[in-house]
Amino acid sequence: MLKRKTCQLLVPIVLLAFSPLGQAFTLHVKNKMGEPLSQVMVTRTTAAKTKADLSDDGYAPNGVTNSADTTLTRFTDTAGNVRFDDDYGPVQYRARAQGYIDRYVGSGNMPGSIADATGERVVGLILTAMNEQQLIASYPSNVWLSQLSFGGDEELKNHFELNCAFCHQQASPFMRNERTVEQWRSVFERMNSYGAQLPLDEHQKIAELLQSEYRELRENPEVVPQPRPWEGHLSEIEMKEWVIGDGFSQMHDFIIHPNGFVYVGDNLFDRLYEINPETGDYTVYKVPHKPDQKIGGILGNRFVTFPKMYNYLGVHSFAISPRDGNIFITPSMQQELLEFDPKTKQFVTHEMPGGYYPHTIRTDAQDRVWFTLAVSSQVAMFDRVTEEFKLYDLPARSVKEWLILQSLPLIFAFDPENRPRPSPDDVSTGLPMPYGIDVAPDGGVWVTRLYANDIAHIDPETDEVTMIDFPFKGPRRLRIDADGMIWIVAFQDSLLVKYDPGTNLYSSYELPVINEIPYALNVDKDRGVVWVNGNQSDTILSFDIATEKWKVYPMPRQRFFTRDIEVSEEDGAVYTTNSHFPTWQSEGGVPTLLRITPLPEGVAAP
Repeated sequence: MLKRKTCQLLVPIVLLAFSPLGQAFTLHVKNKMGEPLSQVMVTRTTAAKTKADLSDDGYAPNGVTNSADTTLTRFTDTAGNVRFDDDYGPVQYRARAQGYIDRYVGSGNMPGSIADATGERVVGLILTAMNEQQLIASYPSNVWLSQLSFGGDEELKNHFELNCAFCHQQASPFMRNERTVEQWRSVFERMNSYGAQLPLDEHQKIAELLQSEYRELRENPEVVPQPRPWEGHLSEIEMKEWVIGDGFSQMHDFIIHPNGFVYVGDNLFDRLYEINPETGDYTVYKVPHKPDQKIGGILGNRFVTFPKMYNYLGVHSFAISPRDGNIFITPSMQQELLEFDPKTKQFVTHEMPGGYYPHTIRTDAQDRVWFTLAVSSQVAMFDRVTEEFKLYDLPARSVKEWLILQSLPLIFAFDPENRPRPSPDDVSTGLPMPYGIDVAPDGGVWVTRLYANDIAHIDPETDEVTMIDFPFKGPRRLRIDADGMIWIVAFQDSLLVKYDPGTNLYSSYELPVINEIPYALNVDKDRGVVWVNGNQSDTILSFDIATEKWKVYPMPRQRFFTRDIEVSEEDGAVYTTNSHFPTWQSEGGVPTLLRITPLPEGVAAP
């Protein structure tokens, strides 16, 4: 039996001289026995970092355009081949396969280069198999997390995952380190100050269980199951990443605009990134705040220990006006709604009459803006014609919760440092948390409440609010397909759920990876595909509605935490962001915007 204190992945890196090949070539990847390796992830990066103006405390100044460092990832086919057109300049390639040690080579000094019948170069690359320690250490967080039993208390594990897995991966190498019970308790207290709701009476027990169960896994890692094998569909796609921000940024939500740009929000630094995916150029717009607004907004500075922070507003979610293309943004730390004109590059602030924590946002066909108010258990609607807000109260679950919600204006009147805070309990009394929102083809508005395990329907014509029980745990975000079916992720239950409003029936679909904690999803309405964020397994997942078949797409970086997905209506390209918090724990230590597309025509290996 394998026994050890630690299982760190040791990856030898081969650094070679760089010079461009200047022509298309094929990488042929095999093992030491000469057998071709399929589904090898080959990632190309630039050898030298792009020069950028980052003079605003490490960020691009307002209105300044830079070029992002980019990576391109493709996968070998069944013959072990992957093709690149290497006229990109000095580059480096990393070959990564499940069960093998990463191999790094430079474009100008590749081993085993020959010419094929077409005259193109074929470069042979040999990967070395990992030993058992390296293999298990390379597994993603979700399979490690699957072996934490919390003493057999499934409900306790659910509470832990609900409150401790919405910012970062839980069983990553950073989390599996030895900690004392007191250190774990300190972590829980800090996370609760950031916004988690882990019940106080569970801190001691969970701290003891994490200490003992992580130690047991480190000493007996052979019990950790293998992750899902990478599959053949990967050789038909490519992934491109654009590096934006730095190790302190959090690229939370984003949106694809009809003008061809992708707009990404840095939640911790109140910046809007306008990215051209055709060129890799990006321009940063600093979201303005009022002179009297403070770091952390009305919530107070929850990140006082961070070396740098600029979240006066907390840029959160995005929606596009169907009338003029203006972008509406929820600033979660203020009682405001932001509007950005992508033509003039100007921001407008709309003051809200009430409500706390503007969250997920959508627009409807009448150009009304709908968004959830996560802390005050409300839904807001902004009418662009009258420029007036309407707030819809969602019902409290108990008298105690009603009293807490009614007292919020009094609570928020206190200085954030001295503000009374209700102690979290196992049902998050006082914080049912309206979270996801979407607008159905018939104009109805649907909302999930994360901690209440229910969904709401709002009829905009009558203002009637209907509550419906959700029979699973943790309805986070939802989207609606072309037929009006409502798709929801069940956060702790590792499920994709469909709700049919016509029959009032639910259907559930198990995710194709174990112990995943899905954050969000989106629906490709034209192609009938649901895309799900796999934030613990370094994947995103696609579900074909007609065939009920899954496909899994591994991310090109380890500890790749995704919170949202956007689908291009034009070509079906899928976008997501690496939004691990803290970002420095992610491989490479930087946030990225990622796009998945089919391979360009003619790129298949000869």
